[in-house]
Amino acid sequence: MAGTKNHDYHILPPDIVPLTTTIGALTFTSGMVLFMHSLPGGHFVPWLGMAILLASMFQWFTKIVAEAKAGDHTPVVQLHQRYGMILFIASEVMFFVGWFWAYFDFALFPSQLSDVIGGQWPPKAIEAVMDPFDLPLLNTLILLCSGTTVTWAHHSLIHGDRDGLKKGLWATILLGMLFTSLQAYEYLHAPFPFGKNTYGSAFYMATGFHGFHVIVGTIFLMVCLKRAYNGDFTPRQHFGFEAAAWYWHFVDVVWLFLFVVVYIWGGWGYPTH
Repeated sequence: MAGTKNHDYHILPPDIVPLTTTIGALTFTSGMVLFMHSLPGGHFVPWLGMAILLASMFQWFTKIVAEAKAGDHTPVVQLHQRYGMILFIASEVMFFVGWFWAYFDFALFPSQLSDVIGGQWPPKAIEAVMDPFDLPLLNTLILLCSGTTVTWAHHSLIHGDRDGLKKGLWATILLGMLFTSLQAYEYLHAPFPFGKNTYGSAFYMATGFHGFHVIVGTIFLMVCLKRAYNGDFTPRQHFGFEAAAWYWHFVDVVWLFLFVVVYIWGGWGYPTH
């Protein structure tokens, strides 16, 4: 019969959401450039881009949830979703490799840089660095704990314990929000500014982008929590939650590398604030 589905794949209809997501991302990043250079539109364009992004994300998540409820996520589709998430996380790994590469290049070859650096790392213009065993260590423990709570939620879901799933998600979300709050406090009281030299730029770009990923992961988990209350996940079909858990563990691992490389090794023996 014409139009009868005789395969396990899900053919998506044309949709404008990927286009609006791209427009939102371009608007937001362009607006941040305007903001950083104090150009006209710098205080408006980033917010416009963020609004478009959030609206697009809401529409995208809503459509994916509707597909899952409609039974469109067959085992073949779920397998391909896993491949897609793995490739996405791999691309994020390479994104952070770039920041680590820059940091190591600045730190290991300071003599190749300008007089502001003074042939040393951290640069001579830096009077003090973050104490790695103060707030950074606390944030490390918070993220490690959040990794255990999201695993608790996952195991609860697999064993049909919906109460444990909700409690684990609540704990993970609260820990993520606490991490973000402490990092914001750390930035406000940092002994060095952003953009004055390579140390400040490398520090804030690497840790700041990680902080952005924590915020994205927290939103991801909030969506999962809402779906958990709606009863969307089952022990046999819960890829949406799995994807969020994978992403959160990726965020945890990246922070461990940042903590060791940027906070401990990068400022070893230097005065701390």
